[in-house]
Amino acid sequence: MRLFVGLALPTDIRMSLGALCNGLDGARWVKPENLHMTLRFIGEVGGGEASDIDAALAAVQAPGFDLTFHGLGHFGKAGKMRALWAGVEASEKLIHLQDKVESAVVRAGYGAEGRKFKPHVTLARFKGRPPRGMGAYLETHGTFSTAPFPVRAFTLFESHMGHGGSHYVALREYALNGE
Repeated sequence: MRLFVGLALPTDIRMSLGALCNGLDGARWVKPENLHMTLRFIGEVGGGEASDIDAALAAVQAPGFDLTFHGLGHFGKAGKMRALWAGVEASEKLIHLQDKVESAVVRAGYGAEGRKFKPHVTLARFKGRPPRGMGAYLETHGTFSTAPFPVRAFTLFESHMGHGGSHYVALREYALNGE
């Protein structure tokens, strides 16, 4: 099974983000039901390993918090753009949660994540060159933002690869403590 830890998003936030998912030919848009924020990608694991990860995540203690999406950006250089994303306003509590999740996954026997955590939600992926009109798209939608929304849990997801993109299944939700 292919696992990752993330934040499931409320329906209204997914719909707001999903409204951005059009207007660029050649973009592989993420379906609104699959929009999430990854805290830690784990990868392929066996059943016993999944149980160890679950136990480690269940021990995470972190406070709940509010989160706000703000702005759009991309990964990759202008000529070789890989993904379009919605960014997140700075949140010490989100960074604290991600640190706790990272430590739990490492305790469960997985190596540390090699990349610095960049909080975002991927909206689209690109193969090769970015689509024509990207500059205009970013100019039009670049100031996107949402109202703050509560984050009271994080989730262990399983990713199923298939035709038309990945499909994510929530395996377990872990409640965050009170503030």
